[in-house]
Amino acid sequence: MRPTIRFIFAALTLLCGIGDLMAAPATAPWWRHAVVYQIYPRSFQDSNGDGIGDLRGINQRLGYLQAIGIDAVWISPFYPSPMKDFGYDISNYTDVDPRFGTLADFDVLISEAHRRGIRLLLDFVPNHTSDQHPWFQESRRSVGNAKRDWYVWRRGRAVGIEPNNWRSIFGGSAWELDPQTSQYYYHAFLKEQPDLNWHNPEVRASMLSAMRFWLDRGVDGFRVDAVTQLMEDPMMRDEPVNLQFDSIKDRDHSRLLHPYTDDLPATHGVIRDMRKLLASYPGDRLLINESYLPFDKLVAYYGTEEKPEAHLPFNFHLIGAAWTPASIAKLIKDYEAVLPKAAWPNWVMGNHDNHRIATRISKEQARIAAMLLLTLRGTPTLYYGDELGLSDSDIPSGLAQDPVERKDPGKGFGRDPERAPMLWDSTINAGFTTGKPWLPLHRDFAKLNVAAQQSDRQSMVSLYQSLLRLRRLTPALTAGDFQPFDAPPEVLGYTRQTAQSRVLVVLNFSDKAVAVPMGKSVGRIAITTMLDHAAQKTGKNLDLRPHEGVVVYLD
Repeated sequence: MRPTIRFIFAALTLLCGIGDLMAAPATAPWWRHAVVYQIYPRSFQDSNGDGIGDLRGINQRLGYLQAIGIDAVWISPFYPSPMKDFGYDISNYTDVDPRFGTLADFDVLISEAHRRGIRLLLDFVPNHTSDQHPWFQESRRSVGNAKRDWYVWRRGRAVGIEPNNWRSIFGGSAWELDPQTSQYYYHAFLKEQPDLNWHNPEVRASMLSAMRFWLDRGVDGFRVDAVTQLMEDPMMRDEPVNLQFDSIKDRDHSRLLHPYTDDLPATHGVIRDMRKLLASYPGDRLLINESYLPFDKLVAYYGTEEKPEAHLPFNFHLIGAAWTPASIAKLIKDYEAVLPKAAWPNWVMGNHDNHRIATRISKEQARIAAMLLLTLRGTPTLYYGDELGLSDSDIPSGLAQDPVERKDPGKGFGRDPERAPMLWDSTINAGFTTGKPWLPLHRDFAKLNVAAQQSDRQSMVSLYQSLLRLRRLTPALTAGDFQPFDAPPEVLGYTRQTAQSRVLVVLNFSDKAVAVPMGKSVGRIAITTMLDHAAQKTGKNLDLRPHEGVVVYLD
């Protein structure tokens, strides 16, 4: 985009947004208009040359996040851990693993983030600990140990026969025999990740105390991991066989249906306790849940007005949706239809557990995905590197790190490809580290890196930065109602509006040019995914190029 056009774009954005800014409710919590950015700390920025990203590295890159317009950062686990599941196996909930730095480094990071106007959210992993956690080491000492009931221990049905048929999400049995006491402990994930017993009030109190430790240090909230696995059936009933299981396509865990280990009603009481804790602190602390659920079950985690739960139960449905206008339109409609009255929606397009956007839907449609994510009603979450248009990295089998890939190699379930290091520049190791990166770099690091894209006014990172700016300055996009807009079958169209202004979003999902009839709607182009044509007036038709999205200010 030429400088003159950039100036016009900024001016028009301000003019069209100023009325809404004045009308926006001053009492709305910060997270309703925020954009959240997930950082996988091992892969963001290494500050000491050991090939692993760390907290000081994140601090070094806060200026970049501020410049592109990020409001809040969610950091995946950096607690002390044996790293069997790369930080999701925690051995101490109230410290920093030396690989990532120190508590002093964390305090500097949160102070600097807040100085820049960036909120900080932590990943909290309540379902399980590491088997190296002192609690579990105590628990396994004897059947009569005071912490025995802090975990899920059971006798076998007979010698050498497990307590029931439950399966681990990572494959295989969910039970591990401990020779010391000849009993089995339950692990929904790896055997090195024994499940805590959330039916035990001492466990609940201790975990809430760990959350309080970080709230006292100033964190702005938590993303709570694996929420639906928190509770298990106390009767330990066998789970039914899944008659639709496909041994070629499906993960081992899908052999069974999971009415006794997933999304049990008692889970909601735990989330209510977490919400109460956050509500006791000032500043609208945010509670997010990881919940891979159908919409009707997902929205139950908002709770009720009398018994509130999560502010934002993560909505992952865009990740697995068929990438067509009709399917996305139906997804939006179905989600909006079941949201509780006071609930605020949210959208996620990528994370550390799923293939990258450009791999799933193509690099051309990744631009459409960016515009969709940042113009839908609700709070969006970005995954580091998606703003560069990164696809999955190639990870040779001999260099695989992910336990999922190692346990079930070659089936495409491994998560290393979306966890490869961030690309900062075209120097050796892409500016991520001066040492050997813990995972191989993306093959196109020389042209996809931040420095190269920041000098290209039509790059993907320039698109994200422009969309984030537009979103910030146009409250119709942050607070406006959502309405579908009639468009040709290749195009998804919708409007966002407040009492003061209205914008139209049209997204071409096809590789062909499409004319969108505007009817009585006229306006001016605010932004295109090609980052050109800003401020042009619309005519009878809005002509979309292949793979093009456009936001229009409507008169």
